[in-house]
Amino acid sequence: MENTYSWIDYAPQKDAELLDSYSRTITGVVAHVAEAVVHIQVQKPVNDPRNREVKVQPGSGSGFIISTDGFVVTNNHVIENAQDIRVSLADGRMVKAELKGTDPSTDIAVLKIDVSGLRPLVFADSESLQPGQIAIAIGNPLGLQHTVTAGVVSALGRTLRANNGRLIDDIIQTDASLNPGNSGGPLVDSSGRVIGVNTATIMSAQGLCFAVSSNLAAFVAGKLIMEGRVKRAYLGIAGQLVNLTGRMIAANRLDKTTGVYVYEVVADQPVYNNEIKPGDIIVSFNGKAIGTVDELHKQLNADAIGRRTEIEVLRNGHKATLRVIPGEMK
Repeated sequence: MENTYSWIDYAPQKDAELLDSYSRTITGVVAHVAEAVVHIQVQKPVNDPRNREVKVQPGSGSGFIISTDGFVVTNNHVIENAQDIRVSLADGRMVKAELKGTDPSTDIAVLKIDVSGLRPLVFADSESLQPGQIAIAIGNPLGLQHTVTAGVVSALGRTLRANNGRLIDDIIQTDASLNPGNSGGPLVDSSGRVIGVNTATIMSAQGLCFAVSSNLAAFVAGKLIMEGRVKRAYLGIAGQLVNLTGRMIAANRLDKTTGVYVYEVVADQPVYNNEIKPGDIIVSFNGKAIGTVDELHKQLNADAIGRRTEIEVLRNGHKATLRVIPGEMK
């Protein structure tokens, strides 16, 4: 009699094989990566409104080693305003950390620890990521050290608002579970390479977690290590989004339906902004159409510092070309 197998006989065996393969991938990555993931403990001053005293409050987060000489990447909000920063290594050693630089606009910070024999993680090229590929997070959620969660890259190219109001571009969305304390830890691929720096969750949602892409994080970390900061330009104005009328758009042949309304101009050397007046609506910067404050921020990069640049504004409904010289944001 010929042997036959139904899908009922086959499916459990196949599922077990697939599960084993998936499990081997995760455990292999964790074995490779865990040694480079650190627990960051901080002491931050907080104001007590009841008795007007300043108290010290402990906090914690995650980070990961990126060089053999002890540079550690984490989130800016983990160490912001910290009086004391200590790093706990996977082998149990706790060492004092020096803050090398922070960039609130991308929520990235770099620490330095004086420890030898470190094995760093490597940044992957986040441009090559695809939705659906494995994403593994390792960190210290709620103080539970070296917790592993896994999921997939849910989406690419998201944006996230930083604490200082600037928009962080190139954000990775993942469903790998993150909780308070995961901030600053690595999001890695199936080869153990860093694809992102875990930075935020939406507490009211389920499975919506976000990480700063590896390409952006690597660029910012490099600048912080070499220069202590990321240079950005500013114009010395206060502005907000404003809708343009159809007549304004048609008469001035504009590409955007909105612009940046200037409601304050601050004279501040070395910025040259004397030609801008309150009430102007900025619609282009250096030939690039501007519709929002975030789009203006994108143009105010390091290359714009100290460079004479033309902007276009609407003044009394008519387009005018002005000259500005942005300064360096401190």
